[in-house]
Amino acid sequence: MSDLQVPLRPKRKKVLVDYFVQFRWILVIFVVLPVSCLIYFSLFLGDVRSAMKSEKRRQKEHDENVKKVVNRLKQRNPKKDGLVCTARKPYIAVGMRNVDYKRARHFEVDLSAFRNILEIDKERMIAKVEPLVNMGQITRETVPMNLALAVVAELDDLTVGGLINGYGIEGSSHIYGLFSDTVVAMEIVLADGQVVRATKDNEYSDLFYGMPWSQGTLGFLVSAEIKLIPIKEYMRLTYTPVKGNLQEIAQGYADSFAPRDGDPSKIPDFVEGMIYTPTESVMMTGMYASTEEAKKKGNVINSVGWWFKPWFYQHAQTALKKGEFVEYIPTREYYHRHTRCLYWEGKLILPFADQWWFRWTLGWLMPPKVSLLKATQGEAIRNYYHEMHVIQDMLVPLYKVGDALEFVHQEMEIYPIWLCPHRLFKLPVKTMVYPEPGFELHHRQGDTSYAQMYTDIGVYYAPGPVLRGEVFDGAQAVRNLEQWLIQNQSFQPQYAVSELSEKDFWRMFDCSHYEHCRKKYGAIGTFMSVYYKSKKGRKTEKEVQEAEAAILEPAYAEEV
Repeated sequence: MSDLQVPLRPKRKKVLVDYFVQFRWILVIFVVLPVSCLIYFSLFLGDVRSAMKSEKRRQKEHDENVKKVVNRLKQRNPKKDGLVCTARKPYIAVGMRNVDYKRARHFEVDLSAFRNILEIDKERMIAKVEPLVNMGQITRETVPMNLALAVVAELDDLTVGGLINGYGIEGSSHIYGLFSDTVVAMEIVLADGQVVRATKDNEYSDLFYGMPWSQGTLGFLVSAEIKLIPIKEYMRLTYTPVKGNLQEIAQGYADSFAPRDGDPSKIPDFVEGMIYTPTESVMMTGMYASTEEAKKKGNVINSVGWWFKPWFYQHAQTALKKGEFVEYIPTREYYHRHTRCLYWEGKLILPFADQWWFRWTLGWLMPPKVSLLKATQGEAIRNYYHEMHVIQDMLVPLYKVGDALEFVHQEMEIYPIWLCPHRLFKLPVKTMVYPEPGFELHHRQGDTSYAQMYTDIGVYYAPGPVLRGEVFDGAQAVRNLEQWLIQNQSFQPQYAVSELSEKDFWRMFDCSHYEHCRKKYGAIGTFMSVYYKSKKGRKTEKEVQEAEAAILEPAYAEEV
């Protein structure tokens, strides 16, 4: 059994901001939740109005809005205006990264009108959508048709644009890959105002492969055509407890979706795992099921989406006591099972929100909008969360999951931990994220000749030392995590707070194709570089001037 001893740490003295965080629930209950509810309702009404319009009218409005973006870009004077970015307020993004680049000089382009579903093409099995369409909006439209995106990210507020320009994952990613792998075509406005349609096999194929993970630094995505799949009304979900040390849990997780004999009939439609302690976890595997099957005598139907229901991660945890069990969940409710409690972050925001009395009386107000939580936290609380709280994802090769879990335990002691597998495909070009060279020669569990199996290890919560009142250096812990990722051909999604230097950023990610696209499509000197945009902290005047003048040192990665 692996040695999981953690370092002894001295006690930490409380300061004023600790009490602000401790009693922040008062602001959340009386301000954030009611305002969030009004915003959700307003957006819902907007979505209904959009759905009532004909496809022809929605497309016409889309074309008009694209022209506005083109005209706005042409108004920019490169000699006196800053680098281009969207007009979205810094706190609106769901990610936890500081959007400090917007505090420097910049030239804004308004994309707020791009939140319409343009077309659901049942013959081509394609959904054509604008970048601000979110997951809740699109499942509301497609699920009644028994259709869904191949990858539906769990949280309602996650948008198509963020999932393509950044990264997106779901329990079906062990089959379909990351969200960007399900995109068929992208409509992009380039730096010079040219509007192009990029696919994997047309003249803009290099741009098509360059957009994912670029954080919108190659051009403005204004629509995307995304793969649809047929679905059924319910998800037949099996909860299986797995106990042992972290290496044994990692193996049990791999076995839950990647059969060692390679039999494709044993591969579930959906899979995820949740680790509750260093020795206890629950693996969930799902298969689509019809209404007829779900309602057969003896089957249990659990509508997890009701506001008064136990939070999903706590419901799954019951398998540790009662053993393996099976239930049927309405498909759309399954897709958004983590929305109401924001995985388990809701427990930190509102410590009593999982109690039955709160769920029955105020549970219908959940969840608070992440953007409002960020807008109301202030500089001191924001810095506190960066030091005393972790929200990170680690994209790790499947065969290294056990090692990664042991590292997280020793460095941070965070539980629960989320596990979600995804394929990382071999592509015609080497993009920013890529599988290990020669992985196909090893024939490891879960791998194929065309894709290596990775796992998203979701680390979201207050570290154990913080919960015990001990000293904890959050920035150093993240630096250590980033170095582990670099050394193990693993990746850190850029929505998270990053401590990477530029040198280490390009050791983690491959720059070659990205820099090719930056130069070819005129992004340098117009759009920020992805590192500049992701870099933690406020930009100095010198950094701003160098970026605007395109005085860029070549990105590089050291040979190891």
